[in-house]
Amino acid sequence: METSQAGDASAVMRSERLPVGSQNTVMRLIRFALANIRRRPERFVLSVLGIALAIACVTVVRTVSASFAMTGEDSVTDVLNGGALWVVPAAGVHYDPDVEALVANGPAPVIDIPSGWTATRTLSGVTDVAGHPVSLRGSTDVADGQAAVAPGAAQRLGLADGDRVTIGGQSLQVRVGGGGQSVAVSEGLAETIVGQQGWWVVSAPAGSEKRRDLAQTFGAEVGLPATADPSVQPDPQGRGLIYDTVGGNGPLTFEQKFSALFSGKVTGSTLGLISTIGLVLGFVIAVSSFLASVAERRREFGIMSSIGLADEVLYFFLVESAVVFVAAYVLGIAAAGIAVALVIPGIATVTAWLQGIAMTAMFLPAMAIVGALVPVHRLLQQRPVELLGAR
Repeated sequence: METSQAGDASAVMRSERLPVGSQNTVMRLIRFALANIRRRPERFVLSVLGIALAIACVTVVRTVSASFAMTGEDSVTDVLNGGALWVVPAAGVHYDPDVEALVANGPAPVIDIPSGWTATRTLSGVTDVAGHPVSLRGSTDVADGQAAVAPGAAQRLGLADGDRVTIGGQSLQVRVGGGGQSVAVSEGLAETIVGQQGWWVVSAPAGSEKRRDLAQTFGAEVGLPATADPSVQPDPQGRGLIYDTVGGNGPLTFEQKFSALFSGKVTGSTLGLISTIGLVLGFVIAVSSFLASVAERRREFGIMSSIGLADEVLYFFLVESAVVFVAAYVLGIAAAGIAVALVIPGIATVTAWLQGIAMTAMFLPAMAIVGALVPVHRLLQQRPVELLGAR
């Protein structure tokens, strides 16, 4: 009887020595994962490098995509300047990366502005200033003999307030201000350089600014079709097209839809395809690495399973995969940031990089879970005795 009681007491004491708190369990699993990494550092390094390469590919594409999205939104906001409707020529408009601005492809439609509506015609084209291509726009707000230069354009041209610049054979005084990437001059000078190329920006009559049918109403008055979808292009055989920037359905604004077009061009390009392939390779590398790790430690996990620690095997692989992927993620996003800054500094911004790494981070949980669960699932299908007998 005394022997039985002593055995029970001994069992109780042994069970009390096991770490039972969640914090203890997590720390034990982390130590176990780090010990295995130290035991096989070459596998850890190769796994991290392979997955980091895939993450870098995805992050580069996402960063470029985010940069283009911001560029698209900023450029259309600069054009609209608070207007409700954007009337473009039949030839449409395009974004010119050399001048970093939207440029008209043809003459602005000839329209009679209905009573109560306010419309501003903007002449738009590209010209050469001091050996640099720039977006040139005509504006009634700019006096003769002056040039309103956006800060971005002023930086590229090396101009400051009060400087003189020659445009269209005329010496103009520089006034830095506004937004966008364009140089605005008087309408008369702009017409001599770009002709009638341009567009109209229309504002609604007072009291009607929030109506959702502005484009249809104005279109019926001037005889032009209207759409709230920026992906729709004007009919080349027509007179032009009205883009409705305040109507339409859905939660996205016209500017956001326009920026999505820019982003989609990147993700749908060859560069986007390469990033997708890189992401798939990252999954393959992760699964292959952990499969090899399982094969090497079958007896070790057999012992753990035989003493009732089968669940810890799963948790261990989740923790180890998390360590691998966190290291690969940090290395991958750092490499992507450096690559974008060195190769395409013109569109590399910290904001775009942060957006890119945030979108890339969404793939990590799936990669980590798949990389850990697939090998462990194969492992746990076998009985402990089979694992212990494996060589």
